[in-house]
Amino acid sequence: MPSLGFVLPHWLYWSGLVLFPLIAAYLASRQLKKPQDGRPSLAIAYLFWLLAGYLGIHRFYLRSAWGFVFIPFFLGIVYCNAQVRDVRDDTSRTFAAMESAQTALAQAQPAAGGDAAALDKARAELAAREREYAAAKAVTDHWISLVRWVAGALGLMLLVDAALLPGAVRRRRALEQATAEPQHAQPVVPEIHEGGVGEDPTIAVHSPFTDRIDAINVKIGEFVAWWAVIAVFVYYYEVMARFVFNSPTNWVHESMFLMFGMQYMLCGAFAYFQDQHVRVDVVYTHFSTRGKAIADIVSSLFFFIFVGTMLWTSARFALDAVQVGEHSFTEWGVQYWPVKLTMPIGAALLLLQGISKLVKDIMIVTKRAA
Repeated sequence: MPSLGFVLPHWLYWSGLVLFPLIAAYLASRQLKKPQDGRPSLAIAYLFWLLAGYLGIHRFYLRSAWGFVFIPFFLGIVYCNAQVRDVRDDTSRTFAAMESAQTALAQAQPAAGGDAAALDKARAELAAREREYAAAKAVTDHWISLVRWVAGALGLMLLVDAALLPGAVRRRRALEQATAEPQHAQPVVPEIHEGGVGEDPTIAVHSPFTDRIDAINVKIGEFVAWWAVIAVFVYYYEVMARFVFNSPTNWVHESMFLMFGMQYMLCGAFAYFQDQHVRVDVVYTHFSTRGKAIADIVSSLFFFIFVGTMLWTSARFALDAVQVGEHSFTEWGVQYWPVKLTMPIGAALLLLQGISKLVKDIMIVTKRAA
């Protein structure tokens, strides 16, 4: 199989973090507006094509027997790659033996002192090892060439099917509509179940000033929440690349823990707005609404000390990384300074949300809150 990308381009990583949430949010909102009638969806069909098209899953989703055509090609790739793994050891072993024979010949020439027999023996040994290596390499090249042809045929089939998929979905939907009993499709409204603490009385309090701050953190929180979906696709890609196509990557693990670190920093303010942070609430839950607000005002002193310290120290930390253009020391070499820049940004957002909460607590205590 042709090697998949071992090193991910930096521009693709950073642009993916920006564009994927925008595209995913648009597709999700568009899908929710459509009435769910139970018939095949083009978006889901393309998702199956992207993730498991090599097994024909997108065709099985449309109840089409054409999906069975893809399976022999996929099994052929798996079999050829298994053969490549088996013969690769022989190629490495014979190559090492050939190098050892070359070294022995180089050492025998000055030491032989005109001993033609010793030189001829070293040359003969080298020739034998070269033939062994050439034979082993020929077998490896044969299987690699074969898997490339099979993979190329499978890729061509997937590209053709990508163009045919809209028509196939339309035909399947028309067939199911013709055979289904008449019914009135109703749009599905998803139920939202909030978890976490949820004891903060300021969640239901609004003012023009606090609503602006809350809206900023809600938008940022919803944006970076889509990054968790990226991890599903990326780790799926790594598993398939490593165990099916013999092409492990060096960027998946590093890119994902950097992404989740940035998500952790940027989602802190949104979690604070939704009251999802852990709180020791054995006594707090028994307070009245006004009592909870008073307790939050008193404890806000420690909150602002912590957030202010985090903002100051992380800003200096990020500034140093920006000035030196800090990047990873792995083969990937991705930039670290954008990651560290999310630390003061997240602290600033958390500080703004703390101010919003303090204002709303004061509104509750002074009975100005609706």
